[in-house]
Amino acid sequence: MALDEQARYLLDMIASAGRPPLHTCTPEQARQSFDFSPLAGAPEAVAQIEEITIPGPAGDIRVRIYTPHGDGPFPALVYCHGGGWVVGDLDTVDVPCRLLATRASCVVVSVDYRLAPEHRFPAAAEDAYAAFQWLVSNARALHVDATRIAVGGDSAGGNLAAVVALMARDRAAPQPCFQVLLYPVTDGALDTPSYRENAEGYLLTRDSMVWFWNHYVGDADRTHPYASPLRAEHHRGLPPAFVVTAEFDPLRDEGEAYARRLAEAGTPVECKRYDGTIHGFCWMPGVLDKGRQALDDTAAALAAAFQSDNR
Repeated sequence: MALDEQARYLLDMIASAGRPPLHTCTPEQARQSFDFSPLAGAPEAVAQIEEITIPGPAGDIRVRIYTPHGDGPFPALVYCHGGGWVVGDLDTVDVPCRLLATRASCVVVSVDYRLAPEHRFPAAAEDAYAAFQWLVSNARALHVDATRIAVGGDSAGGNLAAVVALMARDRAAPQPCFQVLLYPVTDGALDTPSYRENAEGYLLTRDSMVWFWNHYVGDADRTHPYASPLRAEHHRGLPPAFVVTAEFDPLRDEGEAYARRLAEAGTPVECKRYDGTIHGFCWMPGVLDKGRQALDDTAAALAAAFQSDNR
């Protein structure tokens, strides 16, 4: 399918800004220029937003808690932002988190996990896991139903969400009831057809992914299942999933491969490819209609999963 007209216009705008390629920047430079919030659109109102710190494996972790209107106990979603484990923060996904909270009628806990290269693998994964287990333990105080807590994220955050589910299974700990994986990173090989087809020209490039991986794990740990969840020894015993991919995205094939691996292991999974669009499109629902559609679809999948678990 041809590139979506809105995505093409956006890419042309970004190209005309003349910013240096991400992989030529230092992490500090990349963080200063990484801001998609003007493209996210108007934020939806929620009943309450609170920022607190929670205990983590190496110190406090900042989280932002979105509570929807209505009466609890609510289901909940622990959400990890994207940004290649190097860039991004709570503000990056503020609009998507608000939308998911309102449309799925759930509490959303957005996690400000430690970033690389200052904190390399498995720091981000352990922070995400700690945040999920903290919410399970503190569900009642937050008017959350501890039996209906999902995990989700986009890109590198989708990677962390998948890894939290693996960790919970492997450690015989409380597990998510559902996982939302938006164009997730699942393998460090960088050798799929979608990496070759979409290596450059569609916002996320292969060179950028090499840069991200090198800052997060280097070469030694890329095959570890908590870095590359596609490489887990098996995928049995994991929660149902909703997986989103984008046609013009280097990560397309590994996201779809992970969905197949879950299905082969007997896990209920829905995988939806959004044709014509690019990586990161869920950050930009204000200018990309397919970004808003994907978030609406994700909220519907979450709501259905929560309703199923409440029967």
